[in-house]
Amino acid sequence: MARRSNPRRPRWFVITVLLILGYFGSMIVSQGLYLSHVHEDQRLASERLAAAQAENDRLRAEKQRLGELPYIEKLAREELGMTGAGELPYAPGKRANGN
Repeated sequence: MARRSNPRRPRWFVITVLLILGYFGSMIVSQGLYLSHVHEDQRLASERLAAAQAENDRLRAEKQRLGELPYIEKLAREELGMTGAGELPYAPGKRANGN
């Protein structure tokens, strides 16, 4: 008389296959999450690089202009309040008689 297994009880092979499939499924999900984080980090790094390149271009242009006399005069007038020979300084909102 052959011994029959209970059809309600899963066999060890089925359990092993399900465990293996579960393991690989979880690995696929975790790798997908990791790749999504890597892509986000790459996107943020690209944005920072673009901003740094724009700032670098702006600073190079500023450096180039600092060698030009008209730009130096403009900066001296606007940022330092300097005047040229024979010019009177202009202070907005102040009267000439001191009132």
